[in-house]
Amino acid sequence: MSVADKIFIDMCNDILTNGTSTEGEKVRPHWPDGTPAYTIKKFGVVNRYDLRKEFPIITLRKTALKSATDEMLWIWQQKSNNVNDLNSHIWDEWADETGSIGKAYGYQMGIKHQYKEGMMDQVDRVIYDLKNNPFSRRIMTNIYNHQDLHEMNLYPCAYSMTFNVTQRPGEDKLTLNAILNQRSQDVLAANNWNVVQYSVLVHMLAQVCDMNVGEFVHVIADAHIYDRHIPAIKELISREPLPAPKFWLNPEIKDFYQFTRNDVKVEGYETHPQIENIEVAI
Repeated sequence: MSVADKIFIDMCNDILTNGTSTEGEKVRPHWPDGTPAYTIKKFGVVNRYDLRKEFPIITLRKTALKSATDEMLWIWQQKSNNVNDLNSHIWDEWADETGSIGKAYGYQMGIKHQYKEGMMDQVDRVIYDLKNNPFSRRIMTNIYNHQDLHEMNLYPCAYSMTFNVTQRPGEDKLTLNAILNQRSQDVLAANNWNVVQYSVLVHMLAQVCDMNVGEFVHVIADAHIYDRHIPAIKELISREPLPAPKFWLNPEIKDFYQFTRNDVKVEGYETHPQIENIEVAI
């Protein structure tokens, strides 16, 4: 049985049972028909995934691994803020007529900063430290730049990664662990999508830095289920989890900037049917 499925089911049950409703509040999100998009939410959800034991892609429905990886690389590798550089349309609602989402996500990753070691952007700084100072407690990224918020078409949801390296007894290779901090998450539309793409990122960084993967910890400040998603969530978590697939990452790639969406796959990935026509609150 997939551990990722169990974590997802337990989280959803906790939100539905113990969460609080925003109905009646003045909320920003709305449905395409203009109706306010209310939620049931839980504050401070923390989920832990051991990437050594299992790749955390759920089987309750299919998660599109290559599309999730493509979006992650759009931010972390291309450092783009233009939807025309994506192979999907998930960001179209927030793009202007040129395709830009403003000074958000990849734009922030691409800004170079002055360090003692020279000018680097946040991604290159992470890779530099993992290779040269792996036991540092300062290996992190943060794209929630208050100075530029007014020029972002959507404030960053997944905004910070913190990396931490450990040395396991009896192992020559170091182990790469990471925490993703997320201010807000639409559980149905995005939970496993984010878990998958940042797990792929940890695998990629571990490989190019000659490390083993360790734990991926996902911290969500506001984990919510939208009112119109409740029936779909109840259907999902009533399903029986299937065995977890095996993750494959192209072992030939040693440079983070050489990875593509085609360098990842899951073998033996059996899932329950997809839930179609999920409305996304805007």
